[in-house]
Amino acid sequence: QVQLVESGGGLVQPGGSLRLSCAASGLTFSTYSMGWFRQAPGKERDFVAAISGSGAGTTYADSVKGRFTISRDNAKNTVYLHMNSLKPEDTSVYFCAARPWVRSSRPNDYNYWGQGTQVTASS
Repeated sequence: QVQLVESGGGLVQPGGSLRLSCAASGLTFSTYSMGWFRQAPGKERDFVAAISGSGAGTTYADSVKGRFTISRDNAKNTVYLHMNSLKPEDTSVYFCAARPWVRSSRPNDYNYWGQGTQVTASS
């Protein structure tokens, strides 16, 4: 069975950095595009970034371009989200997700989801 497990969330001051990890099991990792999404209380789940199975293609939400970087290590079945220059509005629960082949920015296109990790940017 497919499992996605996020880690690396926490409390950071505005302007700080965090790296999220998502370890995948139960799937042929390199054939899945991976996405990061976030959801604040009372709000919809929003797209953050996605990466193709090979790692060659990436897509970002406008709100995080230039600050966040998505990457993956197929040998470790892990996808990362490097977050720099964090802002209070980045505070959310962050989820990783997997879908076969083509990456997407739409949550409904993803087949598998992790349980989420909390990121809080606050002084």
